[in-house]
Parts: sequence; C-alpha cells; structure tokens
Amino acid sequence: MAILILTLAAITGCADGSTPTRGDLTISIDTVGNIIRVSNTGTPLDWRLVPVASFGPKSLAETGAAEEFGRVNSVAVGPDGPLFVADGLNHEVRVFGLDGVHRRTFGRNGEGPGEFRSLYSLAWVGDRLLTLDPNLGRIGEFSAEGEWLGQQRIEGSVSGPVDHIRFRPVSADRVYRLGYMRHATGVTSVLVGHDSRGETGDTLSWLQPPPESTGIILCRHDPLITFFDIPFGSRLVQYPGADGVHYSAMTDAYRIAVTRNATDTLRLIERSLREERISDEEWTAGIRDFEEFLVENPNASCDPRRPSRPARKPFIEDIFLAPDGTLWVEVIRSAGNRLEVFDPEGRLLGSLPARSRKEGSVPAFGAGHLVTVRRDSLDLDHVDVWRIERAGRGTRGAIIDRL
Repeated sequence: MAILILTLAAITGCADGSTPTRGDLTISIDTVGNIIRVSNTGTPLDWRLVPVASFGPKSLAETGAAEEFGRVNSVAVGPDGPLFVADGLNHEVRVFGLDGVHRRTFGRNGEGPGEFRSLYSLAWVGDRLLTLDPNLGRIGEFSAEGEWLGQQRIEGSVSGPVDHIRFRPVSADRVYRLGYMRHATGVTSVLVGHDSRGETGDTLSWLQPPPESTGIILCRHDPLITFFDIPFGSRLVQYPGADGVHYSAMTDAYRIAVTRNATDTLRLIERSLREERISDEEWTAGIRDFEEFLVENPNASCDPRRPSRPARKPFIEDIFLAPDGTLWVEVIRSAGNRLEVFDPEGRLLGSLPARSRKEGSVPAFGAGHLVTVRRDSLDLDHVDVWRIERAGRGTRGAIIDRL
C-alpha cells in the first residue's frame, strides 16, 4: 500500500481587491487492492464566477428579438467563444457571442436537412456542432456558421426530460448520449459514444441504483402510476468519462466511484464534509404534495406507503465532466449549493457558489467559462455567461510527504 499526502496552503489575491482567500486542504492518496483512493479533507481555494453577460426576454411582450427564447433546452460553447442556444419551442439554434451579442440563427420546424422536430440537446465536437433530435431519430451535423454537414441515424421516437435524453460531453471530440439496446428479454439503456466522425462504436452501461435506494415513491391508482421524489432521499447520479470509464455516486455520501465495465472500480474520490440535518419545516414542505395526493386518492397503493425521514441531507445534487477532464460536483449546502472542482485524478482544485439554474437544465463548459440557463418569475428563460476565475496563482508552496 502506497500513501501520498499533500498539504496545500495557498494565499491568492482577488481581482476586485478584496481580502485574499486561503485554502487549507489535505489530500491523501493510497492504493488498496488495485483501487486508488483519493481523500480530500479541509477547505479548498475559493474560485469565483464573474458575470459576463445575461440575455433573455425582458417582458411577456414579443418584439421578435433573438434573445426572446421560447424554451431553452440546451446550450453549448464552440471554439473561440460562440455560444449555441437550442430553442426547442421555435425549432431553432441561435448563436451568440459570449458577450451576448446575437450573430445568427439557423433551423426551423420540419424533417429536411437543417430542420428539427425535437431539438433536445447541442454539443460541439471536433469541428462541428451536433444536434440531438430524438423525434426524427437523428443527430444533425452543422458548421459554426449553420451549414448542414450531414446526419447520424439513431433510435427514433424517444421522449423524456431533456436533462435525461441529452449529450454528455467528455472531451473536445467525444460525447455520449442515452441509447437503447433491444434484446430477447427487453430493452437495456446504454450510453453511446459519438465524435465528429460519427458513432464511435463504444457503449457504457447505464447504471441502475441498488435495490435499497430510497429516492422514489411509486403509487398505483388505476389506471395510472404516479411517482414522487422522497425529500432528501438517496439517489444515483452518474456521468460517462473518457477512455470507457464511468463516474457515479449515491447522493447520501460524498464518494464518487470511477469504474470500468460497470463493476470494476478503478478509483474512489472522497470528500469530508459536515453533515446537515433536515428540519421539521423542510421535511413537512418536502412531503406536502405526496400527502395531498393521498388525501385525494385514499385507495392508492404506494411503495413505500410512507417515506422514512433520512437521517441527514444528501451531499450531492449532480456531477458533470467538463471537456478539459475536470470533474464538477454540485454539493448541497443549507447556506447555498457549491460547485467543487476536481482534477482527473480526483484532487480537489477549488470551490465556488453554484448559480441558480432552471429545473432540468445542465451547465455548459467552455474555455474558462460556465454557461447556465435560468428561469425568471415570469417563467421566461435566460442564458447567463460566467467567467471562471481560478485561485492558486499566488501559491506559496506545497508540502509533499511520502509515508
């Protein structure tokens, strides 16, 4: 067993002249039974998200302006900064600079080249933009200028939440999408790889939560089935990685497994954080919809009949992999969620506040930028562009001890 302990103490100055921030972080790395275990303890460096641009409708009145989105399903950042926005309601891709200035729009409702029926997701790979249209059963390929370059055929007539049926970028030239494999006993969900040259032929298993997972209540009330999330219940989050690996975690523990072939664990990334309790008010508010459903449907059969109150809040909201290989974990905190960023080996690099985003939307990552989608009080979608300021340039030193 080899153990490596890194103790990092870094002081950095902030661009706005505020008091420098200090990171006090201990990272231990050991190997047991061929599994690398990376444990991160302490306070990481504070990174910042600096607002660059925000654009969207300013009122319910329609003026025909490009920033008046109907429904933003996805955003993607291209090389040298163009920002592609998928408007699923208007069947268009609208292109902006990172400064929010509109450059061009392409696409329309239809089934021909360059047209869309269900514009779910966007991703930039290699030298082209990919568009995911599950209704038409195809992935469209476009140049940065909006020129139609061709298509890749996929399974058709698939529907569901856009945050589920979407591209998951893992590098500058590789994405995965959720696909399905039909066999004699049914259908299996898989993650299918694509790059700028087409489907890569590699697939990853879509991991299933363990049987004891307590994240969902299933209620049958003939002829319908209704699902409820158990407030603060544990659930499985996952994201594909490059080189055929898979990142996954149960949200009630800050422990991310890096696996191959679904069962072969290569690395565990762990983080020590203080537990947070669930208040009576939070629990009551969380189960209100379920309790009202039981009053309206007293004969419904629900499993479980009554959810058990978890001992603590979950730690993880979601995980993402940026094209540069960094792992981003949205951490649940009562004072406001945080984004914690790890290098490809699992060492914690920094922490920054998580910005509010529309339910079902996912952030997009560009070179030094983060892009989020926000819904305002009028239920109008806005796109927010942030510059990532990474602390650490003023590092005074790192002590490395080998034991």
